[in-house]
Amino acid sequence: MESCYLSHCAEDGRQESVLQHLQETAIMAEGFAAAFGAGPQGYLAGLMHDIGKYSDAFQARLQGNPHRVDHSTAGAWETWQMHQSFACFAIAGHHGGLPDGGCLTDTSDQSTLHGRMKRGKKHLLPPYSRWASEVTLPKDISFPDFLTTPTVTQADAMFFARMIYSCLVDADFLCTERFMSNHGRDFIPSNIATLDTLLQNKTAGWFPPKNKLNEQRCAILSQCRQQAEREPGLFTLTVPTGGGKTTASLSFALAHARKYHKSRVIYIIPYTSIIDQNAAVFRDLLGEDVVLEHHSGVMYDMNDEATPHTIRMAQATENWDMPVVVTTAVQFFESLYANRSSQCRKLHNMANSVLIFDEAQMMPIPYLRPCVYAIAQLVQHYNSSAVLCTATQPALGSLFHEFLPDQPITELCPAECYDGSVFQRTSFQVAGKLDWDTLSHQLNQLPQVLCIVNSRTAAQEIFSRLDKDGSFHLSTLMYPVHRKAVLDTIRDRLEKGLPCRVVSTSLIEAGVDVDFPAVYREQAGLDSILQAAGRCNREGKHSARESIVTIFESQGTIPQLFSAPVAAWRSTARQYADITSREAIHSYFSDLLDLKGPSAQDCKDILQKMNAPDCPFRSIADEFHLIETSSRTIYIPLETGASLVEQLRAGQIDQNLFRNLSKYSVTVYENQFCQLETAGALEVLDDGSAILLNTSLYDPQTGLARTAESGSGLFS
Repeated sequence: MESCYLSHCAEDGRQESVLQHLQETAIMAEGFAAAFGAGPQGYLAGLMHDIGKYSDAFQARLQGNPHRVDHSTAGAWETWQMHQSFACFAIAGHHGGLPDGGCLTDTSDQSTLHGRMKRGKKHLLPPYSRWASEVTLPKDISFPDFLTTPTVTQADAMFFARMIYSCLVDADFLCTERFMSNHGRDFIPSNIATLDTLLQNKTAGWFPPKNKLNEQRCAILSQCRQQAEREPGLFTLTVPTGGGKTTASLSFALAHARKYHKSRVIYIIPYTSIIDQNAAVFRDLLGEDVVLEHHSGVMYDMNDEATPHTIRMAQATENWDMPVVVTTAVQFFESLYANRSSQCRKLHNMANSVLIFDEAQMMPIPYLRPCVYAIAQLVQHYNSSAVLCTATQPALGSLFHEFLPDQPITELCPAECYDGSVFQRTSFQVAGKLDWDTLSHQLNQLPQVLCIVNSRTAAQEIFSRLDKDGSFHLSTLMYPVHRKAVLDTIRDRLEKGLPCRVVSTSLIEAGVDVDFPAVYREQAGLDSILQAAGRCNREGKHSARESIVTIFESQGTIPQLFSAPVAAWRSTARQYADITSREAIHSYFSDLLDLKGPSAQDCKDILQKMNAPDCPFRSIADEFHLIETSSRTIYIPLETGASLVEQLRAGQIDQNLFRNLSKYSVTVYENQFCQLETAGALEVLDDGSAILLNTSLYDPQTGLARTAESGSGLFS
């Protein structure tokens, strides 16, 4: 007899029973969790998540009763009594987010798990007992072996709970979506073998290489491909700038995934400023339909004119169900410590994957320990392989050994596999202290030169002293569309041999593909200096002797953010004649971590909170933000940004508006925001962001003025 208890009613009159929804969700969640050996836990969470819908109160709501009904606590209470805490947390949070565990003294009106379990214990939930006559509990509700070992920690258990939560919420969303729309998604098969073969065919034309530089790049590519046979685990890829590590790491990842039946490749990049460049390379090599680019600056319009490709990409941003995903460190790590379903749906697809951490030295030190812990968990317990990919490998061996004591770190491309001298395309000189006038005079003597400084103030001051013909400025005071246009102009002028003097903040040095004959770099960390050097003589068109990277001290005090890296750099420069050597780089990162100390590597005590007995999921999610929220967003109503701002003012807000607006936004510190607001230059919005009212404060060369007063001076 068909059940009369309904889970969903579609607009076309179709009805879905609770039992049908529970069974479909259970099977899908089981399949997701099987990727890390936890199928029974996924099945239990899926089967029990909506048993609260067996209440008359919920059935009445389906018929139009306006009163909200708590239908998630019922399943959590039943699994709590079964001592199935992982399913309990997942079910309790499948609508409102994973709650804090709380404590035994919490009352039934509190939102903690203990508080909600008091509601079940005191029979404060709408009666739902009819579930027992329809739902058959599984006989196997076992846990993965690692959760039963004496060495398992509370943090390990919390990480696992998030992964089960991910399996449940993604299965719940997908099953509900499939019923309500009356058709499923058009999934792209994760045919890693096909992609691997395609990449091999694309790169086959690079052999035999035509010059010494390409000869070494091909040697690195071949070595990485051979290393793909190694057992899954933790790897490093330490390749000089210009060594082709983007393609080499992708080749390793696809071949490794093919060999060990991994589901996808996830490429994690530190900055949005370089992510589109890498994603474009992958799309060119593998095709448009198999590469998902997911970060705050990408948009997939889901309007009536959206193509099937756009729809599929927009859907894939929800759960990363794509063979190749290119994303940011912020998106990746903040999702791993989140508690909301919208961020956590993708977590289970990080399991059984190959994870490439590009520019690994850029992992933020204030969150270094929780970031490394998360990578270690995915490698140790979730069938993933991870590659730390960089030209300047950070000294993280001891930290990984702490979290992965039995897992060696394998270098994919040892130094003896290629001729490193071919990549020595620059010479370094230390110039001492240069004031802005002296520095700008030296820059003006060179037809093509890049100068990288540590602050936006310095960038604007130096740029104001440069000859205007052929000079350009780059900083995050320029909105992304503006920066991209300037970069395109810079590349064009470099290629044509036209005058091109650029002063920029550090946004240009991490992977941006430009090639200058000379570079100036303000004193910073050694990793930043070497990254800046990667923009000099990048294609080896000149000798190293004539391609000079000048390291200088700027006028003014060293910003607090750079004090420890500069101190570590100075120590390294005193000890090593060759600052590009692996020994020098290792010494620099060791000194830097020592200067910061362990407490500075987990500034919010995330790991300590994860080991607390109260399981503070929500509290940790509120604390873990790689980019602190002390900054404010200002929307610039120029170009397409003008119409987007008008759409915002009119309240015509859809899921794509803010993604589009982000390309016409500038992020500033609180003091700059307050100065502009006090001057009447901003229209402050309810969410704390603002619209620039006085567009004369946005210079077409340098971007947003630092203050309203300085801005007006720019146009006087």
